[in-house]
Amino acid sequence: MSDQTPSQDAPPAPEPPQSSVAAHAGEIELKLLVDAERMAGFNAAPVIAAHARNKGSRKHLTSVYYDTPERMLRRNGLSLRVRQSGARFVQTVKTEAADDPLRRGEWEASVASLTPDLALAMPFIPEKLRGHLEARPLEAVFTADVRRHARMIDLPSGTVEIAFDRGVLTAGDRSLPVSEIELELKSGTASTIYEVALRLAEHGAVKPSIRSKSARGFDLAMGAPPEARRPRKLRLDPSVTLDEAFATILRSCFLHLLQSLPAAEDGRNPEGVHQLRVALRRIRSALGLMRSVGALSNVDALRSEARWLAQDLSAARDWDVFQFETLPTIAKACPSVAGFDALGRAAAGRQSEAYRKAHHALDDRRCTMFLIGLGNWIETRGWRNDVAADDLGRLAEPAVNFAQRSLSEQYAKVRRRGRRFKLLTMEELHRVRLATKRLRYLSEFLLPLFADRKSAKKFARRLAGLQEDLGAFNDMAVTASLLDGIEAGPDGAIAAAAIAGWQARASIGVRPALQGTWRDFTAARVPWSSLS
Repeated sequence: MSDQTPSQDAPPAPEPPQSSVAAHAGEIELKLLVDAERMAGFNAAPVIAAHARNKGSRKHLTSVYYDTPERMLRRNGLSLRVRQSGARFVQTVKTEAADDPLRRGEWEASVASLTPDLALAMPFIPEKLRGHLEARPLEAVFTADVRRHARMIDLPSGTVEIAFDRGVLTAGDRSLPVSEIELELKSGTASTIYEVALRLAEHGAVKPSIRSKSARGFDLAMGAPPEARRPRKLRLDPSVTLDEAFATILRSCFLHLLQSLPAAEDGRNPEGVHQLRVALRRIRSALGLMRSVGALSNVDALRSEARWLAQDLSAARDWDVFQFETLPTIAKACPSVAGFDALGRAAAGRQSEAYRKAHHALDDRRCTMFLIGLGNWIETRGWRNDVAADDLGRLAEPAVNFAQRSLSEQYAKVRRRGRRFKLLTMEELHRVRLATKRLRYLSEFLLPLFADRKSAKKFARRLAGLQEDLGAFNDMAVTASLLDGIEAGPDGAIAAAAIAGWQARASIGVRPALQGTWRDFTAARVPWSSLS
């Protein structure tokens, strides 16, 4: 199975505000998850002690989150809550992050009680949903009961509200503790949030997160693990500069990375680790793409950290594929062979070890500093400081020219490695797979710049097919390495031999189909050729 997954479109965004009840139309925010016993210690962090206006305010916040029985709002990337603070009730409509990790739409209105007023929310709901909402009753899904201590921090780059939240989410008989620090920008540049986050991370253990209380509450209500999302499709205006294209690509990759973390940390859904590895590969590919502009010292450091984290996740992903795909498929096809249960139990032990290693890496302070540092570098467009003065002008060039050169070079590399395709060894096919994977990432990043959408889709489809078929070969090699040395007893050894034989036979049958996929790929017209 390939490490790459198809993209998905973003949920529809609400229409612009059309009502005077809206307090504001967005928020810029990052959460830091903190161990409850250590929360109080962050009040003494140097960045707070030196820059807080005062001791802040304390509030008891009770929030009720609503949706239709079919969860229509949630499925469309929206949330609706009513929050009580003292005698005041505020209704809020929020959207999920669409293309930026820190930014979300938010519209508020005062209401009379904890019961929502749907009429006040309607101006901020996509028009196609309004009729459905009017026809279906809203119901309370879960409650958030939070004690908040909020303080204002004034730095030269901006003002940030730091809210220390401790409490509980409750849905029926299920509950989930809340212990987090919310950093919300009140004025200045968004990089101020990362500046504060870095300084808090130096003070104590934190985990950056963009997962809202709404997302956690709905998963709690359903008894479901966090969703493991595929990357969203990029949208780039063909007229953008290379500098702007880099910023958009990196924000998209970073958003996917942060969205993948909760499911990977939770561990119940194997897609979580998979998507996190995909996100890290996309980050590395995007950073590698930028190296062609000039010497970028920070790029290599960030790529190295992404590689470190991905390596510590790789074994977990390999055992997931074996346990959930390879073993059950072959066991079902070979009912007369004994030992698959024994082999599965032995593999489960290896899988657990691999997940312990993955969780250790995700809990490591090194991971936290990498994530916050990467976010800050993207937000400040740090590559501008790294590029030599002679190369700065290239960032102002049209991105489409850069895209044509980059895609042409990588496409040529794939074609060179695939010469005499029918005769390639397994090792040579592996090299073709790596070059193909890089071309696919570059295509996801850069093809949106080209106007010929039909040609781009056809090329992307054939490229994806080639990568998937090459990935099947790679999975066979990974399976062989996993089975080498596994202790599963005599019966398990029989099952392992059956898997090895099955895959050896399958590799022979796959060859002709793979050659056809290669021919289809090389016959496809490249979407950027019209600019030559």
